[in-house]
Amino acid sequence: MPAKAAFYDVDGTLIKTNVVHVYAYYAMNRGSLLGIAGRTLATAASVPLFAAMDALDRKTFNEFFYRYYAGLSEDRLISVAEDMFEDVLKPAIYEQTRDLIDQARRVGCRIVLVTGALDFSMRPLARYLGADDMIANKMQFVGGKATGKVIPPIIEGANKANAIRSYCVREGLALDQCHGYSDSASDYAMLSVVGRPTAVNPDMRLRSIARAYNWPILDLK
Repeated sequence: MPAKAAFYDVDGTLIKTNVVHVYAYYAMNRGSLLGIAGRTLATAASVPLFAAMDALDRKTFNEFFYRYYAGLSEDRLISVAEDMFEDVLKPAIYEQTRDLIDQARRVGCRIVLVTGALDFSMRPLARYLGADDMIANKMQFVGGKATGKVIPPIIEGANKANAIRSYCVREGLALDQCHGYSDSASDYAMLSVVGRPTAVNPDMRLRSIARAYNWPILDLK
């Protein structure tokens, strides 16, 4: 059988949270009480803007949102990621996530997470779920501090599909035998590039697309 992989979006697909919750945790666990309060309030005040930008253009949202990480220590971001996983991500994992991953593993798939989140924040989750690999955004650091800029290409939308295609070429995987899972219509390109797409907890637009193309639809709990 040809080598193949199962590519999973993370937010909304495997877990009930998103990148804003992750950053909010970092904001509340950074430095002085004054710094914590300032960043937490700034994050809370910006939530409506984040939601509007995310709905309009995922790439623009990512570029804007990750500026909030500017100035944060790389060492601190990595060390807090473990606590953040235990406090935020682990409780948000859908009960059926393990079954979804195990099902793909049983048919010989390599497990790969594909996320617009920052790589250091997702490593504990990837390890916990037993993922074989991860495609994620990478923050630029200078002198041990985050610049707030993501190293291109930003992993979102069509770039997720490009990243998956490049990954399959590099790893010798049969793209038409690969599986893809996502909850959002913004990941249409990611789902359409693989041979076996599945809509998981789909938003209204993706549910409509999945029905039109006769893609499987799963509603995880």
